[in-house]
Amino acid sequence: MRHRDRFEGLEAFLAERGDALLATAALLVGGQSAGEDLLQTALERLMRNWHRVTGDPEGYLRRTMYHLAVDQWRGRRRRPEVLTEVEWFGNPDATAEFDLRHALVQALALLPPRQRAVLVLRYWEQRSEAETALALGCSVGTVKSTASRGLARLRELTAAWAEEIASGNGVRR
Repeated sequence: MRHRDRFEGLEAFLAERGDALLATAALLVGGQSAGEDLLQTALERLMRNWHRVTGDPEGYLRRTMYHLAVDQWRGRRRRPEVLTEVEWFGNPDATAEFDLRHALVQALALLPPRQRAVLVLRYWEQRSEAETALALGCSVGTVKSTASRGLARLRELTAAWAEEIASGNGVRR
């Protein structure tokens, strides 16, 4: 079997879905470079098992990314991570939508990793509670409670930022 035939369809898949996968990876780990590393590791696993992947390679790749991210978080319990500044991904522009997305990414980075993952899956990727639970290997009840706590924390953070702006301390970037 020739090398090119071995991974037939993979290049087209990545050309079509690569940007969306990278955006998800960056949100899961809190930055562009860490997201690239996560996606690359997941792609390596996909390529090793490409001959066994039937049907939906994106589902396989996304599940792999979520599991790798969870594995990283478990390791961080022993070595806590401090996110000081979140890198932005994509092409910046001057629109209000960009500012809103940037603020959302900053706020997500301040959440605990599990809350971040649940919110990314549920609201960024618009996954159901059951799909999110399956991807993260937890119960639907855990997804519901984690999403509730994560959204409450995001509300607290954005309210504090709105107060900063209103008091004249400048725009949070």
